[in-house]
Amino acid sequence: MKKSGKALGEKSPSVLLFVETSREFGRGLLYGIARYSRLHGPWRVYRRSAGLDSELPEWRDLRIDGAIVRDVKMIGNLAAWGFPVIFAQHNKESYAPFPAIITDSAAIGTMAAEHFLDRGFEHFAYCGLDEFIWSRLRARHFSERVAQAGRHVNVYEQPRAQAKRVWKSEQNFIAEWLLSLPKPVALMCCNDDRALQVAEACKLADLYVPDQVAILGVDNDVLICDLADPPISSIALDTETAGHEAAKLLDQLMSGEQMAGQEIPVHPTHIVTRMSTDILAVSDRDVGAAVRFIRRNPNHMIQVDDVVQATSVSRRVLEKRFKAILRRSVYQEIRRVRVGYIIQLLVGSNMSITEIAVKAGFDGVEHVSRYFRKETGVSLREYRKRHASR
Repeated sequence: MKKSGKALGEKSPSVLLFVETSREFGRGLLYGIARYSRLHGPWRVYRRSAGLDSELPEWRDLRIDGAIVRDVKMIGNLAAWGFPVIFAQHNKESYAPFPAIITDSAAIGTMAAEHFLDRGFEHFAYCGLDEFIWSRLRARHFSERVAQAGRHVNVYEQPRAQAKRVWKSEQNFIAEWLLSLPKPVALMCCNDDRALQVAEACKLADLYVPDQVAILGVDNDVLICDLADPPISSIALDTETAGHEAAKLLDQLMSGEQMAGQEIPVHPTHIVTRMSTDILAVSDRDVGAAVRFIRRNPNHMIQVDDVVQATSVSRRVLEKRFKAILRRSVYQEIRRVRVGYIIQLLVGSNMSITEIAVKAGFDGVEHVSRYFRKETGVSLREYRKRHASR
């Protein structure tokens, strides 16, 4: 096992980092890279604050030993200059033989679809950026999961002319597209920037969010999501873990390991629900009342009979309607919501496992641990280790 830190007199590697700091995705990667460098470095890092439209800085005289970069407006082929390079996915699906940080599009699209299916939606749409492979992949997997539920996704197609993709022009195309969709519609966006644009187009079209258009983004860029009107729900990604693993791989490559198309996945962890999807698209009054009761009580050990009391029908009737509309039982919904609440506490706070047990209404750590493992297949500590936010 490689020892932490450098021996006295040993040269510290010089690493070029060209990853955007203007977005949560890039910042998360950089946090993970910094964490690895602190533990196993130090590294001499060359970087500058940048956005995705930035030019690659001049680096040829810096004696670089390795690099982690976004593939944006690249000047020359970095790998041809004799040091290892890891790309962060942007324009391509595969970078072989070069290693790459790749977002888990299947898991992201599936999580978005299930978020909306759980809320009883029957109409679905997707708005992305056609030129980017990661956006097209998210659309595909979102559509596939929705299709498994017997529904169809209306996918927005951008104008072919670049001049019409300027936001001043494109917002009109998106507004017209939004007006054409059946309502209420569950709309996934490729990222939070696109979600913000869709929210603006909804205002232009005089459509209400979330009542008519429920909007979900990706990246959980808090500045974008919380400043939107209304605030935007978003899928959080474990970019910090991916950044740490990318740095670990780069260290191995700088020590002689060969570049062989290695992939570092970026997995979704959970959905941060804000006002833009805070709606239950269920027309059945009793099923809606049951779901609202369950979601208002994620920290109480409620039973199916408690849920029935919140409606005006018998347990048998409620169960029948519940399964017909949401395709799961009342009991399954109770457990699903409670596990979701525990996950939010695990990855969104620094609470101890004991504190989480109390907060979630369990009578001890053993009880909540057993409950969580049965539903997820992993322990509380393992889940936090994989997905906890910085």
